Amino acid sequence: MGNLPFAGEAVALSPEGLSTACHTLGVEAAVLWAVLQVETSGVGFLPDRRPGILFERHIFSRRTGGRFDAGHPGVSQPQAGGYGPEGAAQYDRLAEALALDRRAALESASWGLGQVMGFNAGVAGYAGVEELVAAMMQGEDAHVAAMTAFIRKNGLARALAGRDWASFARGYNGVDYARNAYDRKLAEAYGKLTRNGLPDLTVRAVQLYLTYLDYDPKGVDGFVGRNTRSAVAAFLADAGLPGDTAMAGVLKSLCDRLG
Repeated sequence: MGNLPFAGEAVALSPEGLSTACHTLGVEAAVLWAVLQVETSGVGFLPDRRPGILFERHIFSRRTGGRFDAGHPGVSQPQAGGYGPEGAAQYDRLAEALALDRRAALESASWGLGQVMGFNAGVAGYAGVEELVAAMMQGEDAHVAAMTAFIRKNGLARALAGRDWASFARGYNGVDYARNAYDRKLAEAYGKLTRNGLPDLTVRAVQLYLTYLDYDPKGVDGFVGRNTRSAVAAFLADAGLPGDTAMAGVLKSLCDRLG
């Protein structure tokens, strides 16, 4: 795991975490997966075991009264945009903001699988943003639980259950949802999931944990393809394990290696 700030246990989504969210919201699993895939491409952690984030400079500007706009335009501006590259680069932006105002910085990033904004910590069921972030570091079950709480508190469960994508996207992503075609992306993701089947959580956990150990399955999607088979084969060979080890056995070995 190393000593990176915000790196935690980074546990993959469990069957219990998924089923609890679906039951709480009254939705089928394909609906929930559609939201997760559109929000974060379906994975909540970076290979370095930090939660996936997006730092919003206009939120930081708003929460700090614009006092850093002139001196730190990369992380504080009244206009949305200027996000820069995805992944670890977002933590570079967060670090700059943290040095200026820690609470506002954490509140100005969206966190994990559901990309819940830090300033929504209370709505998501936490005492404050520090508690939200600590939970986001631990595992994807917490990511989905926070997203579920946000959806319920904002009265969006009915729209989601009814696959009213436009109404859901308006409430979840804001009034500018159509600019980014969130409703269309949700509908397309749902259609693909119903046609092709749902991600296998064991496979998905294997893929995620492989990334932590620098084996690259070229995506964390819960489906076994050529790249996943190659990454698994490389791990098994390095670990001195049989090449025909079942996925459940691969997952156990990965967990043992990661501690």
